[in-house]
This record gives sequence, structure tokens and C-alpha cells, in this order.
Amino acid sequence: MKRKTFDQIVTFVGFGLSALLLVAAGLLNWGATFATGTVGEQLAAQKISIPGNTGDPDASKDVVNFFADNADKIMTTGKQAQMYADHYIQFHLNAMPTYADASNASRVATGRAAADPTNSSLQADADKKAKIVDTVFKGQSLRGMLLNAYAFWELGQIAAISAIAALAGGLLMLLLSIAGLIHIRRTSEDATI
Repeated sequence: MKRKTFDQIVTFVGFGLSALLLVAAGLLNWGATFATGTVGEQLAAQKISIPGNTGDPDASKDVVNFFADNADKIMTTGKQAQMYADHYIQFHLNAMPTYADASNASRVATGRAAADPTNSSLQADADKKAKIVDTVFKGQSLRGMLLNAYAFWELGQIAAISAIAALAGGLLMLLLSIAGLIHIRRTSEDATI
């Protein structure tokens, strides 16, 4: 095979890879911007204010510093959502029964109250246990939604890093392909591989 023909094939494949990487960089950047922007807009719309501390006396220094640095700020990033869900909501939910346990206790209390509808202490116990179920359900639901927001935000961060890598790779391939074109002009017609 002639060297010039081989160089032309490799150079044009390089241009194709360069174009593919540059298109991928654009799409990844669009995905990153979409994920980060959407998560930020959705979180900001909820107007969740981050407390100055978690209430956990055993919280690590980085958690304490995070909450101190973000005190009274409106939640707008996935990282804020993750920290709030894992270190604030979860800390408070740990003091409560699981949803399954709370729900079972509520059903038992409601059954007892239904069996003796005139007993006000049984009615009060059933009401109290129903409120615990409601609180645990809301806390677990909010925690789950915030962690979903964090996951999408994190995917946006990964897409942003990937966009930079694809852009760098695309530009490098473009430069190498241009160098290949220059090399083709200098290659002798008689050269073979």
C-alpha cells in the first residue's frame, strides 16, 4: 500500500473522530447545562432554607462547616440537596420509627380505638400514631425527592466533565488531522508501507 494513501485514510478518519468528539462535547455540555439548570430552578422554586446546623451533636466537621457556610441560603444545588437530605432530614428521621413500623403501630392503635370508640385515651393514641406515620412519610418522601435531585445534578456534573474531555480530545484530533494533511503533502508518491 502506498504511504500517501494510508496517510490520507488515517487523516480523514482523524477528521471524522474529531467531528464526532466535538459534536459529543456540544451535546454533553447541553445535557450538563440542562441538568444543572433544571435542578437549580426546581429546588429554588421550593424555597427550602438550609439551617445553620443539623441538630446532630456527633456531626463531622465537614458537615458542620457545610451547614454553617450555607446557613439561611435557599437550596439551589444538588450538593445542598444531598447534604440536607442525608444530614438534616435523615438525622431527624433516625429518631422516629421506620415507615413500616409506624404504619403497623398506627393500624393497631386505630383498631383498638375502633373497638372502644368511647375511650378517649385510645382515640388520642390512634391520632398520635397517625401523625407519626404522616411525619415519617413526608420526611422519607422529601428525602427521596431531594436525593433524586442530587442524582440528576451529579449526572449533570459528570456530563460537564465529559464535555470538557470530549472537547479537548476533539481539538487534539483536529490538530493531529491537520498535521496529517501537512504530512501527506510532504510524503513522496513512491513511498510505501
